[in-house]
Amino acid sequence: MSTDAGEKMLTEEERLDLERAEQARLTSGDWDSVAPGKAANFGKSFARMIGLLGPHKWAFVFVSLMGAIGVVLAVWAPKVLGQATDIIFQGFLSRTLLEFFPEGTGQQQVVDALRAGGQDDQAKLIAGMSGFEVGAGIDFDRLRWVVVSVLVIYVVSAVLTWLQGYVINVIMVRSMWRLREEVEAKINRLPLAYFDRVQRGELISRVTNDIDNITQTMQQALSTAITNILTVVGVLVMMFSISWQLAIVALIALPLMAVIFGVIGPKSQKAFATQWQKVGRLNARVEESFSGHALVRVYGREEDSRDKFQEENEELYQAAFTAQFLSGLMMPSMMFIGSLTYVGIAVLGGLMVASGQLTLGSVQAFIQYSQQFTQPLSELGGMAAVVQSGTASAERVFALLDKPEQEADADDAPELVDGRGVIEFEHVAFSYSPDKPLITDLSFRVEPGQTVAIVGPTGAGKTTLVNLLMRFYELDGGRILLDGQDVATLTRDDVRSRTGMVLQDPWLFAGTIRENIRYGNEDATDEEIVDAAVATRVDRFVHSLPDGYDTVLDEDAANVSAGEKQLITIARAFVAQPAVLILDEATSSVDTRTELLLQHAMSALREGRTSFVIAHRLSTIRDADLILVMEHGDIVEKGSHEELIAAQGAYWRLYRSQFEKAATEPEPSENGA
Repeated sequence: MSTDAGEKMLTEEERLDLERAEQARLTSGDWDSVAPGKAANFGKSFARMIGLLGPHKWAFVFVSLMGAIGVVLAVWAPKVLGQATDIIFQGFLSRTLLEFFPEGTGQQQVVDALRAGGQDDQAKLIAGMSGFEVGAGIDFDRLRWVVVSVLVIYVVSAVLTWLQGYVINVIMVRSMWRLREEVEAKINRLPLAYFDRVQRGELISRVTNDIDNITQTMQQALSTAITNILTVVGVLVMMFSISWQLAIVALIALPLMAVIFGVIGPKSQKAFATQWQKVGRLNARVEESFSGHALVRVYGREEDSRDKFQEENEELYQAAFTAQFLSGLMMPSMMFIGSLTYVGIAVLGGLMVASGQLTLGSVQAFIQYSQQFTQPLSELGGMAAVVQSGTASAERVFALLDKPEQEADADDAPELVDGRGVIEFEHVAFSYSPDKPLITDLSFRVEPGQTVAIVGPTGAGKTTLVNLLMRFYELDGGRILLDGQDVATLTRDDVRSRTGMVLQDPWLFAGTIRENIRYGNEDATDEEIVDAAVATRVDRFVHSLPDGYDTVLDEDAANVSAGEKQLITIARAFVAQPAVLILDEATSSVDTRTELLLQHAMSALREGRTSFVIAHRLSTIRDADLILVMEHGDIVEKGSHEELIAAQGAYWRLYRSQFEKAATEPEPSENGA
């Protein structure tokens, strides 16, 4: 099943719950918890995620080699350390036997004497030692060599492990940098239609949260998984080399651990997913209550709001308790199994030491190996949820990278001529969906310097018309000419370089006012910026700010008013000096006084330019040279304001609805008839 198909199977409420849950999990900083949702195609997505490391495959081979050497040393160390235990135990036993044998008695003589006395177990114990001699004591020279060797092994192993982690981090950072570059480039190549369908928050989540989650998963999956897998293999080899009987006792823990992961793991994962969904819902409830706090009080719904919060808070409590309880069972259960294994190894190992089958140091080393064996298995089992979460994030990012791109500009596109801004629509046809035609046959011509107003009800196709002019969408039929050149044959950059645009919602970035104005023309001088600001009435309020043009706007530009924001965007368009200007509902969200200021600024901006003005307020377009009235994607009327009023058609009806009083209903008669 594809990712798109999986997304379509979710209802809007379910999709919103998953988004809220994932956002709550990521903002909590609890990366190791289970993420809601699963990859639709785990194997393919996981392989592709690992494929991101392709450019660093030789570095990865080097890391694997270092990890293998480090693990071999770490696994070898307990066996070497066991020799130190054997040296100490043998020296202690040689001193103890001075009570029964003269000093210097050889190993074979002691063994024969013990067997003759019926002490076969003790005889086997002495026979299993190397170079035993009564009264020899502890061989400190040999012990010193063993201890130094163990220290060197551990130091080298630690250095290799650190170097492995460092190289893996370098690989991860570079791979994720490249992935972010690919996503950024992909977004710039996507058609505008994609952004119309996808919510902004979902796209931002894929670019930020999902890539961060992939990074976290890859770091854990590589550094931890490689080391743990190699450790498990190495420890198994060493355990069987010491004693196959003890190794079988240690391996009994595997099916018990599998049962714990199989029973508790899925329930814990489901409980965590429910917990984060409840957290997401509660966060949404709190945000809703705070943003609408005044209305809640006005309508006296405090108690209702409090009851809903308490209900959802109780649901979160139950979900969190269940998730933490199930998660908390995992470690004690694993420790219990480890303790049982330890007891079994200690008892059987002690009997084997007593019978001379193993040395005390070998049993000690085996106990260390048994502890090293269960820990990486536990980590590998716990890492499954993290890998699943990262793979789900990778699948969402890959789904974005696989989206169809807008058609590339032709390599042999003609050069843009330096014209005056003549625009012609010739039999243009367009629809967002094939089964819902919007514009069927649209034709008109705009002369240089004319101001063309486009009016009509919502959904008539007004904004679509200018989107087609900017080549945000491709035509289904007909053509649009700019100074006699078909815009479809030009590059998009050339078409848009001749056009300036002021939208209904002003967009300003965090930076100075000067930088925001210069955004329209990077080569503009400070004098040109000031000239644009003076012409568009920005200069009036800038001098009242503490730092003038160098005043820094915050992220939402909250330190200037809505009207001032719009004036800055108009100044930005002014400094670009476009041949064609588009004003899309530029004054619809401001008050009447601010609207007058904006109209003066836009008048200065429109002077000498071909302008398209989209407006619902008909008072703003009365002085337009040409007014196009659109309904259902077609131009039903065109002319000047006076001509259209005299015609008493669609424009006249729109005008009446805004500027004339509606007829009042007749008052009821006294008899109530």
